[in-house]
Amino acid sequence: MSRLTTISPEAATGVTAEIFSQIKKAAGKVPNAYATIGTHSPAALGVMLSLDGVIGSGSLPKADIEVIKLAVSEASGCDYCVAAHTLMGKFAGLSQEAMKQVRAGAATGDAKRDALVSFVRTLVKTSGTVDYAELNAVREAGYTEQQVIEVCLAVASITFSNLVNRVNDTTLDFPAVA
Repeated sequence: MSRLTTISPEAATGVTAEIFSQIKKAAGKVPNAYATIGTHSPAALGVMLSLDGVIGSGSLPKADIEVIKLAVSEASGCDYCVAAHTLMGKFAGLSQEAMKQVRAGAATGDAKRDALVSFVRTLVKTSGTVDYAELNAVREAGYTEQQVIEVCLAVASITFSNLVNRVNDTTLDFPAVA
């Protein structure tokens, strides 16, 4: 059960109402995580949505973006984001089996995807300077330096959502993932 107060999207006013309206138009509903963030900081929600827009219009394929978000969400223990990005991963063309493997950090049979998952897991599970071999492995797998920067941006974006949902224990409004 959510811990932070959240207004219903219909009760929102001002900037929050405008942002909620845009989300509802694009997604059909205002997900609980967005409602919570928008209730308390419409500016933060706006920045988050803008950031996701930049990521989505970058050079990474949508499936790779969802792989990043799944790997980070699993590593951080954010059940809400795992559920949301499992659904989004399905829409991006990822199979249920591939998503299970990504979440587990197991080989998917796709060497490029596996290098991406390994790199992302290294980013979120270690501190200090990333070992050159890790960076080189993701580049050798076919990711450009521009994409390495976009991977870092995607990690930063989903980390914010993960943190909010872990603090809030946001009520799932996506199918739960076992």
